[in-house]
Amino acid sequence: MTKPSILVIGRTGQLATSLRDQGGKHVVTVGRPEVDFAAPETLAAAIETYQPDIIVNAAAWTAVDLAETEQEGARQGNHAGPARLAEEAARRGIPFIHVSTDYVFDGRKGTPYLESDPINPVTVYGRTKADGETAVLKAQPQSIILRTAWVYSAHGKNFVKTMLNAGAKNPHLRVVGDQRGNPTSSDDLAAVILGIIGTIRQTGWQDSYAGIYHATGAGEATWHELACHALEEAARHGQPMPKVEAITTADWPTPAARPADSRLDNGRLERVFGQKMPDWRDSVARTVRTLLKPEA
Repeated sequence: MTKPSILVIGRTGQLATSLRDQGGKHVVTVGRPEVDFAAPETLAAAIETYQPDIIVNAAAWTAVDLAETEQEGARQGNHAGPARLAEEAARRGIPFIHVSTDYVFDGRKGTPYLESDPINPVTVYGRTKADGETAVLKAQPQSIILRTAWVYSAHGKNFVKTMLNAGAKNPHLRVVGDQRGNPTSSDDLAAVILGIIGTIRQTGWQDSYAGIYHATGAGEATWHELACHALEEAARHGQPMPKVEAITTADWPTPAARPADSRLDNGRLERVFGQKMPDWRDSVARTVRTLLKPEA
């Protein structure tokens, strides 16, 4: 039996599932209770059990609104836990890949964010993710942080699946149209991560690899545009097309504020690793086809 060489933290999440599907026998995914950020001893135990040569942290507290009141849970999932995991990786000399978010920015820049732009999170979720980035890089200098955004897939809970389900049942939907970002397929993100790992294995770890990168679907959209495209693709497969009304953020209040424009620039990812993310429209079409025509 081939020993897995990529240890992915986050067994059931969208990205972990995509990594397992694409990485096959070389990837092992682990989650609670085997690995629990609230039980630090489980982190070392998992690394000793699987002896990976790369660790990918795909686990996080992603409930943005709930984080406003459950702040300790968000801190454990996004800051303290990843920091401990990075420490264990550093102790063993294992390169570490950690996934972060566009929500470390306040959305006021007006153009796509570079990795060098100052962060200014406006939510507990964003602050804990920002703190996690800093702590990971401090604990394990051989770390790569990938900021991503608006993740969807054919598995798990996500916006695209929610829109397809709602559109199948309702003739009229209301979707926020004044927040802009980069929809990202977890399959595309997984392919990029595996590509980065392939480069590291070819060249060995280079200090120039360390640091923060942006990794999102190419192109941009509002939530309304993303919903319309997904539903139009669903209509091509026979699902009824509802009317989709664009509303403002003020029309759909949430406990946590959302950045109005959190677009990210992926240039560094391509320059350093030669990795280019596909256009989000093509990836959404593929996801919808998988969901509605799984036999195709």
